[in-house]
Amino acid sequence: MSHITGAQKELISRINRIQGQLDGIKDAVQQDRDCATVLQQVAACRGAINGLMAEIMEGEIKGHVLSRNAKANSSEAKAADQLVEVLRRYLK
Repeated sequence: MSHITGAQKELISRINRIQGQLDGIKDAVQQDRDCATVLQQVAACRGAINGLMAEIMEGEIKGHVLSRNAKANSSEAKAADQLVEVLRRYLK
């Protein structure tokens, strides 16, 4: 089973929030709001998309790259956790 399938409800919820943010950006542009307001909404949306990407990448690393029989405190699991942390920092 794919890690996306296992977290589908949570991922869909995130995507729906992102869609709401995109609708807010569209409305702000259509209502001719000031650039600072639009840019703030774009930045928030970008952060949400990056969070979604980080979540999916973490699942990919832990579900497909990390061996299934790796112990939680193994060097392999610690390295995977460190990689996930680096990705999350990079995507902020």
